[in-house]
Amino acid sequence: MQPIISIKGLTKTYEGGFQALKEVSLDINRGEIFGLLGPNGAGKTTLINIVCGIVTKTTGSVTVDGFDIVDDYRQTRSRIGLVPQELPTETFETPWNVARFSRGLFGKPENPGHIEKVLKSLSLWEKRNEKIMMLSGGMKRRVLIAKALAHEPEILFLDEPTAGVDVELRQDMWSVVRSLRESGVTVILTTHYIEEAEQLADRVGVINHGKIILVEEKNRLMREFGKKQLVLQLTDCLAVVPPELDDYELELSESGCELTYHYDTKQDHTGITALLAALRTAGIKFNDLSTSQSSLEEIFVGLVNQEA
Repeated sequence: MQPIISIKGLTKTYEGGFQALKEVSLDINRGEIFGLLGPNGAGKTTLINIVCGIVTKTTGSVTVDGFDIVDDYRQTRSRIGLVPQELPTETFETPWNVARFSRGLFGKPENPGHIEKVLKSLSLWEKRNEKIMMLSGGMKRRVLIAKALAHEPEILFLDEPTAGVDVELRQDMWSVVRSLRESGVTVILTTHYIEEAEQLADRVGVINHGKIILVEEKNRLMREFGKKQLVLQLTDCLAVVPPELDDYELELSESGCELTYHYDTKQDHTGITALLAALRTAGIKFNDLSTSQSSLEEIFVGLVNQEA
């Protein structure tokens, strides 16, 4: 299947010589939620703005649904909805008027039914005639999404969509994103909240210093790069880890009542059996043990640190 967005050898160098993007190549599949992760200044927003036609590329090519973003600007832009980080500036306007006006900008005919559907899906219908300046930060974020969806785009870019939104509203926004994907919209999500990508994304791309350092299916990424940890609840708390256990690089909790052992799930031998035998030899007893998988955040931090 042809990707809905295809980026080849994309670079961007600003006046003064700063290179924001360095030979970025990336394909986005139709109908997926793609999580683009990276620290501040990594190039996420520059990449999005080039695809959306806001920033001019230096070299390379970008196609959207087979159309070139330069040669076929109107075709590509009409297929894209963008939800930027900034909150609305039309503070004296209403959600209804903002969405209606945005649809008109793309030359779409009036369709009050579609605007109503969008506003209801975002829980904005009851607020449709209120001034945006009177809405909460979370509701203003929803207005941005409504504005981006007004012209029925096939692709939606969400640039830090839940920044400054409380936990409850963030959960609501996640539901909105999932429903958009179910309706056939391709979603590209940049976020500082790693759990957001962990909850939503089908695939994850990591960008750092203007370069894509990894693109992988989220579940496979967590399987291959994730490590597990074994946590032992000790019967008797320790002041220090005995030196005969140094080879296992155990972490002792501040209370001295927990030992944590990290192991690689891809290794043939985890070392757990040997560890338990060594604990018995050292006379250390435990009441309970549990295991957990590395989070996507831990994997992300590790990848970025490797490239630093």
